[in-house]
Amino acid sequence: MPSYTLAELAKHVNATVQGDDSVSVDSIATLSNARSGQISFLSNSKYRSQLAATHASAVILHPNDSEHCPCPCLVMDNPYAGFALIAQLLDSTPQVAEGISTAAKIADTATLGNHVSIGPNAVIEEGAIVEDNVQIGAGCFVGKNVKLGRGTRLWPNVTIYHDCELGSECLIQAGAVIGADGFGYAPNAGQWIKIPQVGRVVIGNKTEVGANSCIDRGALDDTIIGHGVIIDNLVQIAHNVVMGDHSAIAGCSVVAGSVNIGKHCVIGGFVAINGHTEIADKVHITGFSMVTKSITEPGVYSSGMPATTNKEWRKNMAVLRNLGDLRARIKALEKR
Repeated sequence: MPSYTLAELAKHVNATVQGDDSVSVDSIATLSNARSGQISFLSNSKYRSQLAATHASAVILHPNDSEHCPCPCLVMDNPYAGFALIAQLLDSTPQVAEGISTAAKIADTATLGNHVSIGPNAVIEEGAIVEDNVQIGAGCFVGKNVKLGRGTRLWPNVTIYHDCELGSECLIQAGAVIGADGFGYAPNAGQWIKIPQVGRVVIGNKTEVGANSCIDRGALDDTIIGHGVIIDNLVQIAHNVVMGDHSAIAGCSVVAGSVNIGKHCVIGGFVAINGHTEIADKVHITGFSMVTKSITEPGVYSSGMPATTNKEWRKNMAVLRNLGDLRARIKALEKR
C-alpha cells in the first residue's frame, strides 16, 4: 500500500502544511474512525467537535478550522476537493480485470490496444475498437463496431450495444446498459408499430455511469452525453437526449426523449423531465421535481412536496380538493 508525506500531498492538492510535513499517511478515514497513519478531512464546521478527539495523523481542512486542529494538517480553501484528490491517490479499489482471460470471447476483427484487460466470459464482437489501457470486467458485452476510448473501465456485466462510442477514461459501473432501443413506437389502429432505433450513444471523456443505469440509443440522430458527466445508479436516459459537459444527475431520475440538458447542470434524485424540453446551462433541479416545460434561465428549480406529518398532509389535501370552489367564490367576491 503506497504512503505519502504531507509535503507530497500538499504539492498534489496545492495546500499549505501546518505542522510536521514529514508525517506519512497511507489511507483516508472519517474524523471519528481514523487511526494513526490515516488522514481525515473536515469540510463542514458542524463536525468541528470531532476534530479535538480524532486519532488521525493529519487532517485536511479550511483555514477557519486550522487553529482547532490537534495534529498536522493540510490547509486549503476547498478541503472537500482536497479529500477527493487525495482519496484518488490512496484508492485501494482493485482492477476491473487483469490480463485477458482465456474464457473471454473476442472476435477476430476486433482491435485491441496495448495493456488491455478483459475478464472471463466477456464478449467483444466484430469490428470493436478497444484502445490502450481499457479494462473490461467479467461478463461484459461489447457489441459490433463499438469504440472504447483509452483508459475506460467497464465493471462486470455492462452491456454496450453496437456502434456506440465511449471516450477516454470513462467509468461504467456494473449492470449499466448503453445503447438499448429507445421507446419508439407509432400507434396504428389500436396497435403499436416499432420504429427501428438506428442512432447511437456517444459518450465523452471522463464520464461516469452508475450501476444499472440505462442510456438509450437515438432513433435517427445520436444520444449524446458530454465530457465529465456523472450519472448515478438507476437512471433512465431516453433516446436522443443531449446532456452537456460536467452535468450531474442523481439516482432514480428519468429523462424522456429528445431533452437537451445544458452544461454544469445538477439534477437531483427522483426527478422526471418531460420529453422535447430544453434545460439551460447551470440549472439545479432539486429532488422529486417534475419538469414539464423548458427552463431557459440558470438557477434553482423545485416542484416536489417535502414530507410532513400525515395529519398535516390530510388537512392540506382537503384544502387542495376545494381549491376550485374557493377560486370561484373569490372571483364572485371580486365582482361584487
